[in-house]
Amino acid sequence: MKNQSSILIFSAAILLATCGEKKKTTATVATVDSVQVFTLKKETITKNLVLPAELYAWQRAEVHAKVEGYIKELKVDIGDKVKRNDILAVIDAPEVASNYAKAAADLQATEARYRTSADTYRRLVTAAKERGSVSDSEMERTRNQMLSDSATFVAAQSGTNAYAQLRSYLVIRAAFDGIITQRNIDPGTLVGSEQKPLFVLENLSTLRLRVAVPEAYTSALPDTSFISFTVDAQPSKKYIAKLARKSNQIDAKTRTELWEFIVDNTKQELKSGMYGNVNFNLHRAEPSFVVPYSAVVTNLERNFVIRVKDGKPEWIDVKSGINLKDKVEVFGELQEGDQLLVKANDEIKEDKSVIAFQKK
Repeated sequence: MKNQSSILIFSAAILLATCGEKKKTTATVATVDSVQVFTLKKETITKNLVLPAELYAWQRAEVHAKVEGYIKELKVDIGDKVKRNDILAVIDAPEVASNYAKAAADLQATEARYRTSADTYRRLVTAAKERGSVSDSEMERTRNQMLSDSATFVAAQSGTNAYAQLRSYLVIRAAFDGIITQRNIDPGTLVGSEQKPLFVLENLSTLRLRVAVPEAYTSALPDTSFISFTVDAQPSKKYIAKLARKSNQIDAKTRTELWEFIVDNTKQELKSGMYGNVNFNLHRAEPSFVVPYSAVVTNLERNFVIRVKDGKPEWIDVKSGINLKDKVEVFGELQEGDQLLVKANDEIKEDKSVIAFQKK
């Protein structure tokens, strides 16, 4: 009986040890996760981008009055087409005309005095050729008088020119070919100190199409210098614009760069102030790394992907670039051939062991 008891105790001990080893093995295996990975490689980035845009006049001038007066004649109205130097309005300002007339009279008087003193000086110079006929003091006095009259004459010329310029401001002319898009006056309106312009003149034969391009796309280039766009007023019709210039500055508030396109509007189908949508393709000059959206983890502290190397996960900080349909461009300390998790999350710690596999 004693031997049988010993055998039973020994068998139970072996059984318990075996079960303990199995549990330990099972627990060890349970800590190793299988994760799906993909091989990182560079791809050519091309994206069809649709952005809002606004049309601006090629030239726009707010016409104000330089002098104060009343509108005497009004030559144009809104919608009128004008040529450069065409008269838009005439201002009545009697004091300006009076000042010019006075300045012109003063100019004639000072010119007459200058001519008289200049003639007297020339005669004395001729007479002084005879020794002793003219004293030195008389010669000096006559010369100084001529110089004084000359200076007065020059000052009068400048004053008259200034009043003549003011008088020319009484006639409001067009600075360029265009269309009157605003009129804020009527005959008899007092002008000169108003806040609103008399007219707004716009050149609409060519338009500027301005697009605010997000910072992430500014380093990409359009695949052509021409783009298509639509306007809200005619959404079914496409127009063509040519890239003209970029501002080369990122706006601190919107984080965008202003791109300007030129639009031929000789048919006058488009108007300044219209809103529309620009449709064009962007592409990187060189291939970039792209990964599935699920491979990028974003939390409050960092933006990263998880690379598997020698069975250990590594968190690699990245910056996102252009968003594609099902992938996103990333930049970071990555190399072609790296094994990245397809579905990454911040629960996969770097001190953890994983078994990586690729889906065929």
